[in-house]
Amino acid sequence: MKKINFQESIAILIIMLVILGVGVIGFGLSPQVPVLTVIGLLMGWLAFRKVSWKEITDGITEGISTAIVPIFIFLLIGSLIAVWIKAGIIPSLMVLGFHLISAKFFVPSVFIVCSLVGLAIGSGFTTVSTVGLALFGMGATLGVNPALTAGAIISGAVFGDKMSPLSDSTNLASAVAGSDLFAHIKNMMWTTIPAFVLSLIIFAFLGLTNEGTSMAAIAKTSAVLTKNFSVSWWAALPIVLMFVCAWRKLPAIPPLFLNIFVSIVMIFIETPNFAISKLATLIESGFVAKTGNKAVDALLSRGGISSMMGTVSLIVMTLALGGILMHEGIIESAMKPLIDRLKKPGRLVTTTIFAGIGVNLFVGEQYLSVILPGNAFRKAFKQIGLSPLALSRVLEDGGSVINYLIPWGVAGSFVASTLGVPVLHFLPFTFFSLLSPVFSILSGFTGVGLKWAPGHQQAAKQSNANKTENAVLD
Repeated sequence: MKKINFQESIAILIIMLVILGVGVIGFGLSPQVPVLTVIGLLMGWLAFRKVSWKEITDGITEGISTAIVPIFIFLLIGSLIAVWIKAGIIPSLMVLGFHLISAKFFVPSVFIVCSLVGLAIGSGFTTVSTVGLALFGMGATLGVNPALTAGAIISGAVFGDKMSPLSDSTNLASAVAGSDLFAHIKNMMWTTIPAFVLSLIIFAFLGLTNEGTSMAAIAKTSAVLTKNFSVSWWAALPIVLMFVCAWRKLPAIPPLFLNIFVSIVMIFIETPNFAISKLATLIESGFVAKTGNKAVDALLSRGGISSMMGTVSLIVMTLALGGILMHEGIIESAMKPLIDRLKKPGRLVTTTIFAGIGVNLFVGEQYLSVILPGNAFRKAFKQIGLSPLALSRVLEDGGSVINYLIPWGVAGSFVASTLGVPVLHFLPFTFFSLLSPVFSILSGFTGVGLKWAPGHQQAAKQSNANKTENAVLD
């Protein structure tokens, strides 16, 4: 097999993107079918290029192997959502929120609450599927556009995930770039704080323009929740437990198992005669609300392992596609000529940002959108004298935060499944994810907040001093 050249790689990636875009955006298909179509065509092309079936399957295996732990986490989150609703935790959060949050300031409040929760627990997925789900139910009752509520929830969750020292993606970006974790978080403030403030202003404006619903409707929904669920202070126990586990820096899986177990105990305390068979059905198929109120039933009929299977199937197919692209060197071949020509900070930062976005588009995996551009551009950042902190910040701004905006991405498909809002609907309202790369590119061209390597700064100062001295001598 001849080595894949730049032109061939670019042609493959463009054809892929066209098929995915036309399928998902043009025809409104679920992402699974377009992704499967792309995989089939790519396999056909590789067979034409005399690539062995073993090479192709090795790429599939390498790609899917990175998703084993995330897939298991998603299954646990599906179970957690079901038991949290049955135990009255999500309904209790909704009732509490109706008393604490004003309808007028609901949207910016959602953004701030999810930001704080995400910052505390370091997981955007957990934030969206727990507190975010309760806030989404409140937004529906208040008459807020579901896509706007989802955008505020995701923006807050992404901010918290990005800035938390407990976050997997934050630790990964720091490690890939070779920068100190807390220095990395501090340096991200140059782009993250402006994106946060501007997002908050936009959410506040859009929230004020929302007409909302009457207090009678809120009271009616609260009454339905109180009548049909166990709404009490006990609901705070699993939430406190979640924060304690985050404070103890436990990995994601043990706290999820522990939280599910505690929630099940709460179910049996409230309903001693609850059958084991019904519990198994609850965990497997999710909770089905039967309150008599159609709106509440639609909101709270969620969760279960089966609810995550669509997301799991998409993850498997997307990472299989990404594994083939990486194993056959297609992405590397497309990126290499660009790297060799980048000598100025603004262009380098911009290209790295778009490389992260491109990996999200073509591979659909959050971690790989950090790892691949990080490994590819690390040398280029070093050659022009930029600090590893500059690289790690760019990897976050163009990589992990963008995955939530990709319909066939791991994060995007998870959120769409959990909240029941298509990615293309909430994408225009996920302002924090949209603004982060913009401020990062501005930093690259203006130099504001752009970190240089200490040696480069000293060399630059010495060069300026020498120029001044020569000018005086002349």
